[in-house]
Amino acid sequence: MSFAGEHAELSIYDTYQDAQKVALHSSELLFCGMLTGKKVMHVADCQYHSAFLPHQSFVLAPGQKVLIDFPEATLQQPTTCLAIEISTDKIRKVVDALNFKQEISNNDFFHYVPKLVHGQHNLQTQQLLEKMITLFSENEQHREYLIELSLNELITRLLQQQSRELLLASCKQANMSTPLGNVLNFIEQHLHEDIQIETLCKIACMSRSKFYQQFKLAFGVTPALWQQQLRLQQAYRLLQAGERISQVCYQLGFNNPSHFSRVFKQTFGASPKHITKAN
Repeated sequence: MSFAGEHAELSIYDTYQDAQKVALHSSELLFCGMLTGKKVMHVADCQYHSAFLPHQSFVLAPGQKVLIDFPEATLQQPTTCLAIEISTDKIRKVVDALNFKQEISNNDFFHYVPKLVHGQHNLQTQQLLEKMITLFSENEQHREYLIELSLNELITRLLQQQSRELLLASCKQANMSTPLGNVLNFIEQHLHEDIQIETLCKIACMSRSKFYQQFKLAFGVTPALWQQQLRLQQAYRLLQAGERISQVCYQLGFNNPSHFSRVFKQTFGASPKHITKAN
């Protein structure tokens, strides 16, 4: 079923049987979120083949084509996915608005790069997608206005993720470092440590107040929450690889296994035990 808005269209797809190489593409950006089950995505133009699971986002650039396998779909347990098609004009307007607010010397900090994006999304993005399903499907008086606000937030989260990836990539190239990119690189290299905010301010060459403002605007979260998200993403990968829960917990700087399990489930919708049992 599909629901249309002024700048976007939301569709929910249920698949009830095993299927292979089902084609999907759009002339606009397509933001997909898994709700239940499993897909395997094949993108020919970048030789990409990967499982697509709940609490993950998969973003196709305009015109990009993907072939999808549904290895676990059944009548009793269908595979369910939502797809939000977003107009290029809408993305451009959000980019311009964000760059206008951005006070970093680079006035073009945010820009959409038309490429595949696939990764774990955080609790806020999961809650946003669930809210958007309700907004698109209801018929209340202020529906269009509320959809517009949610769409702005979704595009902003996509742009923040892409900006992070571009900054990290530039940091790894000679003579291409940036203040915030250097901070992200430092956090990534010290996941298991309790990082002092003063250290990050020195790396960015900013005052404490300016650093917080710049970081939150660019990436949507505080540095501490950013580090926790990276820790949890790394924990997910290590658990999938078969490492023990307690080992992963302490290895990544969590001091309490109960706290680790609680925030892990809040983020991924499944406990660490569930991830280890599934592999």
